[in-house]
Amino acid sequence: MALRKTATVSSRKNSAKSAGKISNGGPIADFDRDEELKAYREMLLIRRFEEKAGQLYGMGFIGGFCHLYIGQEAVVVGMQMAQKEGDQVITAYRDHGHMLATGMEARGVMAELTGRRNGYSHGKGGSMHMFSKEKHFYGGHGIVGAQVSLGTGLAFANRYRGNDSVSIAYFGDGAANQGQVYESFNMAALWKLPIIYIVENNRYAMGTSTARATAQSNYSLRGSGFGIPGIQVDGMDVRAVKAAADEALEHCRSGKGPIILEMLTYRYRGHSMSDPAKYRTKEEVQKMRSEQDPIEQVRLRVMEKGWATEDDLKAIDKEVRDIVADSADFAQSDPEPDASELYTDILL
Repeated sequence: MALRKTATVSSRKNSAKSAGKISNGGPIADFDRDEELKAYREMLLIRRFEEKAGQLYGMGFIGGFCHLYIGQEAVVVGMQMAQKEGDQVITAYRDHGHMLATGMEARGVMAELTGRRNGYSHGKGGSMHMFSKEKHFYGGHGIVGAQVSLGTGLAFANRYRGNDSVSIAYFGDGAANQGQVYESFNMAALWKLPIIYIVENNRYAMGTSTARATAQSNYSLRGSGFGIPGIQVDGMDVRAVKAAADEALEHCRSGKGPIILEMLTYRYRGHSMSDPAKYRTKEEVQKMRSEQDPIEQVRLRVMEKGWATEDDLKAIDKEVRDIVADSADFAQSDPEPDASELYTDILL
């Protein structure tokens, strides 16, 4: 399959002033009814889970840092819809959505957020550090850009073992300026490793607009010096993400080496729960919510096509809310780890 050319987004020039319109002009996947409803449910689960996590953080049940994924749901859901068993996922600290998308249980994720015994890291990792070997999810990493090198290592292992699994490494626009990212690009290109580097470009590295902090804001071009192709993708449309994922996965599985997908997306909340996000206007956020919300786009499509009624979608929302409410109840009642566990799972 020949890679399509990298698309451009003219509104990127004004990203610091206005939310603009995200559109890459690239292909979109042709979803049937079941795929649309699956995407709707999976994105809604992430949205409701993150809303509840924000509430529990405000109530003091979650300590430390907490980075919410609200607004970016289409990226990880669209990617996961294209992946197959054995493909690995590794990401940064805005990771709860990735965990849920890979099939990790809401109870275990929420229990880890509250530092409880039955959390995925037994209550000792918290928001940034959860893992599931069974779901091929390798974290959650608090060090900016560290997961890119680790994800490259996963890809090296796949090639060494001779399987056709692909490593998917997510990182943000801020991490894209880290040195280890380019060391990883070089190794992946040199050895033609099967890895997809996904830049989740939500326009703000912590509180700084990409327009103010980077000389090349088209992150899909960041691998050009190593011969790594890149594609810009409308990360607010789950169908566009799925189409790009299909293309990128085929590229990697066919032995052509790494590829970069720049997901043009947007986070509605601050960088973390402690961030008041005063570096952008309320009007900018509302514009994105009202015009390009990834979940609302699917809701409108299935309604227009007659694939679901308002009652059908309310039933999905109720199911999701029940799952999230159960996870919150479990996370508040589950015991904390025993003091004897303090030094277990530690490499000395």
